[in-house]
Amino acid sequence: MIAQHTETPGSANDVHLGCAASKLRNVGALLAVIGIGVAAFVTLGAENGVRHFMHAYLLAFSYALSITLGALFFVLLHHLVRAGWSTTVRRIAELLTAAFPVLFILFLPILGSVMAGKPVLFPWADVQLMHDDHLLHKKIAYLNANFFAVRAAIYFGLWTLLAVYFRKKSIAQDAAPSAELSLSMQRVSAPGMIAFALTTTFAAFDFIMSLTPTWFSTIFGIYFFAGCLVSFFATAILLMVSLQASGRLTAYVTIERFHDLGKFLFAFTFFWGYIAFSQFMLIWYANIPEETEWFLHRLNHGWAYASLALLFGHFIIPFVGLMSRHAKRNRKVLTFWAGYMLLMHWLDLYWLVMPAYDAETPVFGAAELGSTIGFVGVLIACFAHAGRNVSLVAANDPMLSESLSLQNQ
Repeated sequence: MIAQHTETPGSANDVHLGCAASKLRNVGALLAVIGIGVAAFVTLGAENGVRHFMHAYLLAFSYALSITLGALFFVLLHHLVRAGWSTTVRRIAELLTAAFPVLFILFLPILGSVMAGKPVLFPWADVQLMHDDHLLHKKIAYLNANFFAVRAAIYFGLWTLLAVYFRKKSIAQDAAPSAELSLSMQRVSAPGMIAFALTTTFAAFDFIMSLTPTWFSTIFGIYFFAGCLVSFFATAILLMVSLQASGRLTAYVTIERFHDLGKFLFAFTFFWGYIAFSQFMLIWYANIPEETEWFLHRLNHGWAYASLALLFGHFIIPFVGLMSRHAKRNRKVLTFWAGYMLLMHWLDLYWLVMPAYDAETPVFGAAELGSTIGFVGVLIACFAHAGRNVSLVAANDPMLSESLSLQNQ
């Protein structure tokens, strides 16, 4: 059992949000309402406005979902490998996973458009098109509204169950130290990881890849997963820096843990580049029309600049910038790269989603910016609400002392 520290607001041992929780929750909720409201206001009255709004909405939804999925993977992996170093940062990931139920509610407009048979997002939602197009007709058993709704319910149901299970067990350990609680979480982590892998892969197929239903890539789920991890580690770094700026967690999250988070951010930035190249190279080499169509839209017209920006901005530049030990151990430098990678991850999702709206000209305005701000607000509000009455550190985890003592060589 780890001895409890005496806490005073703003001290090095302060591990509670306290009164800041309600303020953060209100700010996040306000950002959500204003951001999504502005996006709807500027698009819904314009020509082709519904399609524009829904694509911008899906972009922002995917951005928030990817961060939350990355957090869930981190929690599962922590218990699966019985990690020690990550104990002091695990609670932050657990609190981020509290957004799943709200994200499911915010998914309903997307689901509603499909159930109504409106192809404002997904062409396959048009039943007549699915019957008339020979290639799409072969996929009708999978790409149909009812099965889409069932799959979405399974995805969010499993994600929510896993998130709630691990968060409740972890918080229960704060009040009643027990090695059995750690063992129970370790036992569930293995089947939980399998469920996570399957649901995340198929969710990537359903929510993003099926925007172009004639295109397919078996590696697309891993590509999306890589982005989830990049975005989570960047978010975790920014959250830790923000909390420490207010005097919280400074005794628990040392430079060693920032170094570890920086190493994972660097690793998954490289992994994303590897998967992105693998997907492109295999499709380019095979030169099958049904596969190359998707890349042709993104390598021509205005989208070519976005593709180049991803090559250099999402891979080459951060690969060089994050490689050194100094970059991972300097909070200011690491904070810059974390914010930068969140921006690049948004560009990546923009590159995935928005060509389905306009394949020739990249569109960016109040709809895309407002929706993104709105969903970031949702994450802030959910994180603050979940963390209002709990410790920001798993204070009685048996591995906490190991996490506090571990040092990078």
